[in-house]
Amino acid sequence: MRVIIVAMVAIMSSIALADDVDQAHRRAVSGRDSYWNCLALQYQQQDNRNMSGSDFTSLIASACPSERQNFRVSLLDYLSLQFPDVDSGAHMSTANNAIASAQKDVVTAFIKHKAASK
Repeated sequence: MRVIIVAMVAIMSSIALADDVDQAHRRAVSGRDSYWNCLALQYQQQDNRNMSGSDFTSLIASACPSERQNFRVSLLDYLSLQFPDVDSGAHMSTANNAIASAQKDVVTAFIKHKAASK
């Protein structure tokens, strides 16, 4: 009887953890989308058309602070649940790299668009 109870507790714990991971994943994807949408709005602003590439890079680096932080936190939460044995510093690096990659993609698009319009 004890074996059955222990097995049921283990199964219930496993199901609860899987549900937590799924919810954390949805929050991370939502955070990513919010951040990307905010960056896209920055990209589309008319005031940016006359900016240099370096000025636009600086603008994007400081743009969308709350969306960026929400994405970082939600991604860290997801990574911590999905990969609990990995060092938290590695998760932080992954989150920061994801943010840097998003910024780089927007800046690259801006520079290519600017070059194509000349």
